[in-house]
Parts: sequence; structure tokens; C-alpha cells
Amino acid sequence: MNVLILGMDGYIGWSLGLHLAEKGNKVVGVDNFSRRRTVEEIGSWSATPIQTMEKRMHIAKAIYQDSLHFHEGDITDYDFIADVLKSCEPEAIVHLGEQPSAPYSMIDAEHAAYTQQNNVIGTLNLLFAMRDYAPNAHLIKLGTMGEYGTPPIDIAEGFFEVEYNGRRANLMFPRYPGSFYHASKVHDTYNIMLACKIWDLRSTDVMQGVVYGTRTHEINPSENPDMCTRFDFDEVFGTAINRYCAEAVIGHPLTVYGKGGQTRGFLALVDSIQCLTLICQNAPDKGEYRVFNQIDETYDVTSLARTVKKIGERKNLAIRVNHVPNPRKEAEEHHYKVEAKHLRKLGFKPTRTLEQELDLMLDDLLGFKGRIKEKECAIYPKTTWQDGKRIIQSSAPMNRN
Repeated sequence: MNVLILGMDGYIGWSLGLHLAEKGNKVVGVDNFSRRRTVEEIGSWSATPIQTMEKRMHIAKAIYQDSLHFHEGDITDYDFIADVLKSCEPEAIVHLGEQPSAPYSMIDAEHAAYTQQNNVIGTLNLLFAMRDYAPNAHLIKLGTMGEYGTPPIDIAEGFFEVEYNGRRANLMFPRYPGSFYHASKVHDTYNIMLACKIWDLRSTDVMQGVVYGTRTHEINPSENPDMCTRFDFDEVFGTAINRYCAEAVIGHPLTVYGKGGQTRGFLALVDSIQCLTLICQNAPDKGEYRVFNQIDETYDVTSLARTVKKIGERKNLAIRVNHVPNPRKEAEEHHYKVEAKHLRKLGFKPTRTLEQELDLMLDDLLGFKGRIKEKECAIYPKTTWQDGKRIIQSSAPMNRN
């Protein structure tokens, strides 16, 4: 299968590219390296040192021969993405090429506008290019469970049946975005659904939970650190679970925001790759727009912190859990139950438990303790939902490491 991955330099993109190449697919990747620049802008870096794309591709080609290719470019440039589609003729397009951080989108007007322009316009360009040059390709679009917010009822898998004034209909489950980033994802959802309706495109919109982990079947930092995918731990790009693991390694108290009852769906990186591969292999019908909720288990952020503490103490790490003022405007205690059946019907089976994955993550991050310690100041929350904060750009020269 010919697979195009937009955002292949990223956390999931690089991991997925290697896995699909390993399985014998022809993979073409695209990226403009914006994630490297924005993480540097807020004064942080990946805990795992990631190589330049040139070096990554050199190593990968030695393993996978002609199965992996890469184009540098920006999908907000229609001509660029159109040329890519014409040249690679993809059967599946995995769209991971968006600004992925809610805090980054809340810094100020400039960052909010950048997030929405990058995400919404990039996806619109892709949809028009698919209409013109790849109408039979299957678009796998990475959305987020954050599109749904935390409603006081169970979250359906995309659509649910509603009765109103004596009439029944199957409607899209309501969206309640909690940041300008999440709102950009909601805009994408409606644009993709419309494109499927009017142009007969086919798409799977993946509402993915929080992804965590340092390893896949193809990536093991202790065996081949040059093939690592990135691992962000700062307050802007690092998820709660990444932040906790990094804090545990350097002896920083685990920073639980507010009451700590915020509950989310979680999925190991190796299982995110498993799910996306299954979706690539099982395309919807022409004109079909479908939604898959991609999670394994749900946890509140206090329970996560306690689990990290438990696993860390087995490794003789001294760990404290601290509740800090919540920089976000969100419900800190709420109902959260998610329907997620479609991927299991396709054969998804979780690979490791949360505790098993945390054990591996902490082992790997201990090897990069110095890198985490050097950027410790980037961990504590500074970006708030109420009044925002402009983050001063790093004075360090831009590079792609």
C-alpha cells in the first residue's frame, strides 16, 4: 500500500512511518519541522535527542531500503500538497500535520491565529488536493477526544440517536472544545464531513486520547537511540503523563493541576500505531465519513500521578505529588465514559498495561536525565487560559535536532 504521512517528523508520525515500512508498505512522509521550532520557542526540547531528518532517513533507508521517502514542505501551501499527491498517488493519507498543543494556542492572539490557520487551512488544502488528484484515497485524520469536552453524559463514537419533538435522527455527537487548538480540530471535523458528502471522499476521523510511551516494535531508545521518536515534557507540549515521568526522573514534584479529577482516555504509543495501521488496512466506502474513538483506558490525572509514583519508587526514585493551581479553565471533577468499539471490531488488542508501559518509560528517561534537568524550568505551568502569556522566543539559533 502507498501511504502518505503528513507530520512524519512528529512523535506519532515517525513511529508510524517506521512501522508501516517494516510491514512492507511504501511510505512517503511530509513535514515542515514546525514542532521542532515551536518547542524551541518555548524554551524546551525533546527528552529523547532526535536526529535530523537527513540522518533519520539515512538510517531508515539502510533498514527498509526504498520503502521510506520524505518531502519537506508546508501543507498550507496548496501547490506543494497537490504536487505531493500527484507524485506519490497515495491509497491512504494519515494526516498528523497540525499544531498539537492546547496551551500553545492559548498564549495570545498570535498563537491562537497561527494554530487555527495552520490546522484549518492545511486540512482544507489537503481536501481540495484530494478532490483534484487523489479522490479515491482514504484520509485518516488525527482528531482528538478533546473535541467532545467533558459532557455530563456518555460520549458516543461520533454519532448518536436523538429524539426531539417526537422525531428521531442519528446526529453527530456535540462538540465542546476547551481551547482554540481543540476548536481547530472541530472545524476540521465539519470540513472533512462536508468534503465526503459533496465530493464522495472517504475518511476516518480518529478521536484519539492521550498517547504515551517511548517504545514501539521498531523503536527502542536503549538499543538504537538514533531512531528515537520525540518525547516532550514541558508545560506546553508535554502531556500530564509525560510531565509526571520526566519530573519523577529528576526529583521534581509531580505537578497535578487543581483538584486532579480531570479524566481522559489514554493509549500507549505502540497501540496508537497498531490502531492507525488497522485503519489504513480497512478503508470506508466511497463518500463515507466515519468516526473512531481511539482510546484504551481512562484515568484521572491524580490516579496517573500516583501510579507514576508507585512505579518510580520501585526504581528507588524519591517522588512527591503536589497539587498546583490549574492554569486551564476546565472541569476538575466530572463524568467521563467513552464508547470505543469500532477499533476492537477491527482486531485492536492492547499491548501492555499502564504500569508495564510506565516501567519502560522511566527506564528510558533515566538515560536522558541530564537533558530533562537542563530544561526543568520549562515544566512548571506558565500559560494560563484566563489571561494568556506570551512566551519569549529562545535566543538560540534554530536547528532541527
